[in-house]
Amino acid sequence: MSATAMRRAVRESVSGLPREFWWLWTSTLVNRLGGFVATFMALYLTLERGYSATFAGLVAALHGLGSVVSSLGAGVMTDRLGRRPTMLIAQLSTAVSVAVLGFMTHPVAIAAVAFVVGMASNASRPAVQAMMADIVRPEDRVRAFALNYWAINLGFAFSSMGAGFIAEYSYRAGFVGEAVMTLICAVLVFIKLPESRPERAKDASGAVVEPEVGLGTVLRDGRFMSVVGLSFLIALIFQQGYVALPVAMGADGFSSSDFGVAIAVNGILIVALQIPVTRYIEHRDPQRLLIVSSLLAGYGFGLTAFAGSIGVYALTVCVWTLAEIVNSPTQMGLVVRLSPTHGRGRYQGMYTMSWSVAALAAPLIAGQVIDRYGAEWLWGGCAVVGSAAALGYWLLMRALPAEDAVVEVLKPDAGAAGAPATGVVDAPVAGAAQAPGTAHAPAAPGAEPAGAPAAP
Repeated sequence: MSATAMRRAVRESVSGLPREFWWLWTSTLVNRLGGFVATFMALYLTLERGYSATFAGLVAALHGLGSVVSSLGAGVMTDRLGRRPTMLIAQLSTAVSVAVLGFMTHPVAIAAVAFVVGMASNASRPAVQAMMADIVRPEDRVRAFALNYWAINLGFAFSSMGAGFIAEYSYRAGFVGEAVMTLICAVLVFIKLPESRPERAKDASGAVVEPEVGLGTVLRDGRFMSVVGLSFLIALIFQQGYVALPVAMGADGFSSSDFGVAIAVNGILIVALQIPVTRYIEHRDPQRLLIVSSLLAGYGFGLTAFAGSIGVYALTVCVWTLAEIVNSPTQMGLVVRLSPTHGRGRYQGMYTMSWSVAALAAPLIAGQVIDRYGAEWLWGGCAVVGSAAALGYWLLMRALPAEDAVVEVLKPDAGAAGAPATGVVDAPVAGAAQAPGTAHAPAAPGAEPAGAPAAP
């Protein structure tokens, strides 16, 4: 590809997205650049503090449990308080708790604060995802989610390298550095991002005419909960790259640096291919994309059973990384498509929880299977789970209605330092089919349009 063609491709990939999205994207990138605790917590506890590997595993489990607990609570906060307040609370809490964790010495205090860090650091995800769905047009959402996922991986790649150098100097400096970077994110949110939570439709008297969306609504939404279940299966597969793969490679006589080389392929490919692959898939049939990505994920890990060299291990990583690049933005687009406008926070919270639970369950499942039956059975199981997920997506999406058309409503918002904000609202156009759970009540004369952005 020529330099001119490459510039045109990049320009087309990033054009057409609202200014608020790029501030949100920047906040995500800065937050991931400051990542330290998740990367080096185990080394900090075992090497710096002298605790056992068992205690380090317990702290990691408590950190993950905090993420599970906060997913639903943050989803409710996102819908009730708004996206902006939820992100502010989450990021300020993360900054404080991470800084405090760096100064804890007693094991009980370390475990307790690690649980709080897990809760706080995961609480912003439903709000970020809901705000992204609010401000980006439906036809651009897959691209927007892909760009955000790219920022996450780009930030993680640089933070992992930087954290290694920081750890050689001072682990405590890493905790403080992450707290500072997270605080910067909170400042960006406060200054640059207006509230985007849609208002529920009202009648002429000002009474709300749309039904309240609660967690019970989410749980009773069979189609969406099926997506959550399939997401859990996919997450279980992807988690094996960081849980079972290093164990299996170690058992085959490979060193930790060999694993580092193999897993680095994952980050390199995501950074290099996420944008061009997304340009290719963003307007293609999501059913086929989810089916293909499920099969690639399952059989990519399944091929690991035949790996005997670094090259083959790296090749298997290439296969399941391609699945990850395709699956993540496509599945996020499906989640938004099935979420009612005024319940996006709760729906995103439930979806986020599926990944948090998978992160807790994957190490337990992998350990049991490897110890009892061997790694080959685990890799074969991944292929079976991937096939089951592909079948599930095929059944789930056979009769999925078309997405609503959208219109844009321009409304000044005082929450962005006095700057006007463009809110994209979901509103059905005559003849457009509606996705499940996204019914819109007609606005009475004089009432605001359903889904108009609320003033802070």
